[in-house]
Amino acid sequence: MRAVVINEYGSKDVLVEQELPKPEIKANQVLVEVYATSINPIDWKLRAGYLKQMLDWSFPIILGWDVAGKIVEVGSEVKAYQVGDEVFARPDTTPEGTYAEFTTVDEELLAKKPSNLSFEEAASIPLAGLTAWQCLVDTTKVKEGDKVLIHAGAGGVGSLAIQMAKHLGAYVATTASETNEAYVKQLGADKFINYRTQNFEEELSDYDVVIDTMGGDILNKGFEVLKPGGRLVTIAGQPDQALAEKHQVTANSYWLTPNGKQLGELGELLEKEIIKPQVGHEFGFSAEQLQKAHELSETHHAKGKIVIKVK
Repeated sequence: MRAVVINEYGSKDVLVEQELPKPEIKANQVLVEVYATSINPIDWKLRAGYLKQMLDWSFPIILGWDVAGKIVEVGSEVKAYQVGDEVFARPDTTPEGTYAEFTTVDEELLAKKPSNLSFEEAASIPLAGLTAWQCLVDTTKVKEGDKVLIHAGAGGVGSLAIQMAKHLGAYVATTASETNEAYVKQLGADKFINYRTQNFEEELSDYDVVIDTMGGDILNKGFEVLKPGGRLVTIAGQPDQALAEKHQVTANSYWLTPNGKQLGELGELLEKEIIKPQVGHEFGFSAEQLQKAHELSETHHAKGKIVIKVK
């Protein structure tokens, strides 16, 4: 099968095309023919070598941990799926990712592709969608009437998190550039903060929840907008527990847990159009195209999700 792999850590230029054998499924897995995948920061962070201590794999490594496609083979223990089913998933984090014509997925991580979505739209959802949902629902337990700050509202996670927070009944503030003001308001944001010209910590106060996607100084300043008892979660670093104590709030770092059941629940919201996919950029399936997609993702200025059309 065709795959785009890395054989060493480095810049986007280490992404190369390679012929590899089709992966073999275990009894609890299916083989998915990949129609589309998408780019997430974990892809280029791993490519650059930032995660090699955490994920100590041998080369070649196939990056990519979002998939939408059709099942072409089913393991002997798989109960709920059959050949021909259209599915989407955030597969397990392995060195046999989704920048390939075929990938394996554990049954428990699969969900049926929403019938109203294209494969490209479906591929944009799993990793970013589950991250947003788990941060809002499982970690910070957002409820009706909460005031929620979501950083980088025009990005992959932010553009889904705004919609989810509104669905949960929250009042939503978000940071973005002036070019994306209309976009984040259309997604449902109640208050827009232009991060280039405004300091969000001076504009906002008494918030219940902060969803941080940026890390660094922005993460630290997030504590200042929370009221006592507030909740902060970050997907971009480790929160300072001394600051959390000072502001009398709880703060957690979050790493996504793949979950097919939750993804199926998100699929229902997508079918009802309560949440809409946000595909901002689409690239073809080649080393050159994936290099361009990585370069765009690394700017942190991509609008919505970056999707790769494989088939």
